[in-house]
Amino acid sequence: MSLDDAATKPHEALARLLQQELAAVNGLIQERMASQHAPRIPEVTAHLVGAGGKRLRPMLTLAAARLCGYDGPYHVHLAATVEFIHTATLLHDDVVDESRQRRGRPTANLLWDNKSSVLVGDYLFSRSFQLMTETGNIDVLRILSNASATIAEGEVLQLTAATDLRTDESIYLQVVRGKTAALFSAATEVGGVIAGADPAHVQALFDYGDALGIAFQIADDLLDYQGDSKTTGKNVGDDFRERKLTLPVIKAVAQATGDERAFWVRTIEKGKQADGDLDRALAIMDKYDTLRATRADAMAWADKAKTAIATLPEHEIRTLLGDIADYVVARLA
Repeated sequence: MSLDDAATKPHEALARLLQQELAAVNGLIQERMASQHAPRIPEVTAHLVGAGGKRLRPMLTLAAARLCGYDGPYHVHLAATVEFIHTATLLHDDVVDESRQRRGRPTANLLWDNKSSVLVGDYLFSRSFQLMTETGNIDVLRILSNASATIAEGEVLQLTAATDLRTDESIYLQVVRGKTAALFSAATEVGGVIAGADPAHVQALFDYGDALGIAFQIADDLLDYQGDSKTTGKNVGDDFRERKLTLPVIKAVAQATGDERAFWVRTIEKGKQADGDLDRALAIMDKYDTLRATRADAMAWADKAKTAIATLPEHEIRTLLGDIADYVVARLA
């Protein structure tokens, strides 16, 4: 999701501060996404990598390492690892979701095919493990490999939970922690670990990434119902049309009358949607004010992220990390 729809962009300020490290990450990504024998790999990867993503997750790794005083080379390897894992999951997600648009551009599975997207995603996962082992740090290998497994588990859980009206907010949070927050928290945690930071500071970075990832995903789910397609790269109501039970709908289902529940069963569980159903879904959510309640949840998680890093040493990067937490939810204003 683009972060370009607000006047103040702390991620851009952070990118300027980390300009040299980000250039090194980009160079390493270009080097490692190459393939001598399968030219489709760099073709597919370049399409997604070059689609305008802000490198937020790898930036978090670089920022955490610098905040903790790291002066070695391996934070670059870890940042590239994080970006490869993220790109691999996007390729797989677009196949699972049968998506046709990503960051305002046609998806790789649309331009090539599902097989190419899945296999190139597998290649990038393999590359990510090669990169992380080059650090020689067993702790970062444990953190990132665990995150990869958690992401996959979250995606599988979402397959069954997304169209099941029994899915409540606790299950939704479990899905979000898996498919989104796990990589945010791993990205920040490994930055502290590679720097040899105090365990309390590493835990603070983990907690920040976890809360930021949750706030980020809740904001994305909310923007699906009230965002601008030019900035989100999606059409309003795509999650509804794809029968995804996200937080605004879960809150509405929890308060639904018998007639309203029958509507959700038909449209979400059974997938029998007709003209006007999105408008009715929005009307039901408006009735129970679930969009406002969802926004409040996102803001609460952003506050948790800022609280988590309050114990870290004062630093320009710490300030920017707090600003990024605010900015993630400022998109919802």
